[in-house]
Order: sequence, then C-alpha cells, then structure tokens
Amino acid sequence: MSSKIAFIINPKAGVKKKIDLEHFISSNFPKHIPFDLIVWKNKDDFESIKQTILNGDYSIVVACGGDGTVNQVASVVVHTKMALGILPLGSGNGLARSNAIPMNLLKALKVIAAGQSKKMDTGTINHIPFFCTAGIGFDALIANEFATSTKRGFNTYLKTTIKEYFGYKPHKYTITVDGKMIKTTAFLITVANAGQWGNNIFIAPHAKLDDGIFHISVLRPFSRFAIPLIAARLLSRKIHTSPKFESFDGKDVEISFNGKLPAHFDGEPLLADGKILIKMNPLALNIVC
Repeated sequence: MSSKIAFIINPKAGVKKKIDLEHFISSNFPKHIPFDLIVWKNKDDFESIKQTILNGDYSIVVACGGDGTVNQVASVVVHTKMALGILPLGSGNGLARSNAIPMNLLKALKVIAAGQSKKMDTGTINHIPFFCTAGIGFDALIANEFATSTKRGFNTYLKTTIKEYFGYKPHKYTITVDGKMIKTTAFLITVANAGQWGNNIFIAPHAKLDDGIFHISVLRPFSRFAIPLIAARLLSRKIHTSPKFESFDGKDVEISFNGKLPAHFDGEPLLADGKILIKMNPLALNIVC
C-alpha cells in the first residue's frame, strides 16, 4: 500500500470557524507527503466518495468534519488496511477526543502527517457501523431533533435537551447482554465503545476502545431536581456514582421495546421498530492518533 493520504472534506465543516479547508490543508500539510483533497459536495451522494476511497490506493483516509462525517468515512475504512485520520470540525468530536486527537487543527494535521496508528474496536447497530456510542431513549430523541436543526453547536444541543426533557416519558425495555436478560424502565440506554458522547460528556467512564467489550450504560428516570447533579457527574466522569445509573458489559446486545422509537449511532438518527441489535467487532479499525 502506498503512503498516499486522502482528505475527505465536508464543505459545510469549517464554515463556522471561517476556514477554507482546501487552502488550509494545502498550505499546512507537509509537501513531501502525497495527498488528495476530495470534496464531498452532495450530502446525499456518498457512494461516489466511497468508490473514490476504495479505488485510490490510500494508506490514510482523513475525515474532515463532525461526527457524522467521521462515521461515514470510518464506515468505508473499517475492516481494511487503511487507517482513519480525523480533522475535527464538529460540535462533539467524540471519536477524536476519545483518541486524544488535538482539537487544534494544525496540531491534528501534524498527527496525521506522523501517521502513527493503532487498532480499535467498532460496533454495528442493526448492521450499521458505529464507532463511539449507539443507543436508545432520551439521547436518541435529542440526536433526532439535532439532526433536523438548522443550527449546530453545543448551545443548540443544550437548548434542545432542556426543551425536550419536560415532555419526555421514559420507556420500558428488555435488554439482553450475551444471553442475560434485564427488564428496566430507562431514561436512556447507551451502548458505549468509547466513554463519551462528545464534548467530554462521559456516559461510560470505564469504556475502552480496544478491550473487545461494550459498556452498556442505563440511566433510570430522575426528577428535575436531580438534573444539575446528573449533569455534573456526566462532565466529571462520575456518572457511575449516581444511584440512577447501572451498567453491564458484553459483546452482543439486544434491546427490545414496544412500537417504534428513535435510536442513534454516533449521534446520527435511526428509527428502530421493536428492537435494536448491537454487535462488537474487536480491533476492526486502524485509527491515526
């Protein structure tokens, strides 16, 4: 395999920071390393980008964008000899943060140029690849609302969360982890490969990207008076100390429920009908970090 690098550029990424990504990469990436800039212009046409990646003889494919861009590019790179690089331009940047990739774009470019990679676990939810977290419940509802919002960023996420909380009704679930069944009423259920959703908000503080197991985090219903404490624990990696929290470890997870409910994979929306099936793929992705 060659040492050539592909930068997959989401043209909407970097707009908020007023960065011309093509110019930024061309000006700052080492000239002795061959690279291609591939602009993903049509959001609904990723197939052509996928074929370009697979036919390009690349050693590293860099997702330049937010968590959605990272998920789609990683979905092509997973189970290949190629490595995923990330130029983090999203509001959450969950996978980048989980792999200690700098949020500073110049520093992130240096990491990509160095080309050091390691293997990490990945998962699938109803056969769709994910890399950080997948789940169902309140966070999935927010992911669905956030996906249709014209405004991005942490403030929009926070406003949406507050608005939806007061009308939200927790659901009853049956969770089966490696054959063991648990029935519960949950505010949310997150199947975590990485410890955080993004923005350093940790729903599974003990999760590791290379241990071959998921950490299933269940947050049971709580009163509005508990919101500040729950939020503080999420931000300080201490959610596991909450009496409203329980967790399980496993490789194969089935979550069943009545009707259709919003689910998510890496913050991308998914409508699930009756159940979701989540499976572990140990060390399936090479990531530059």
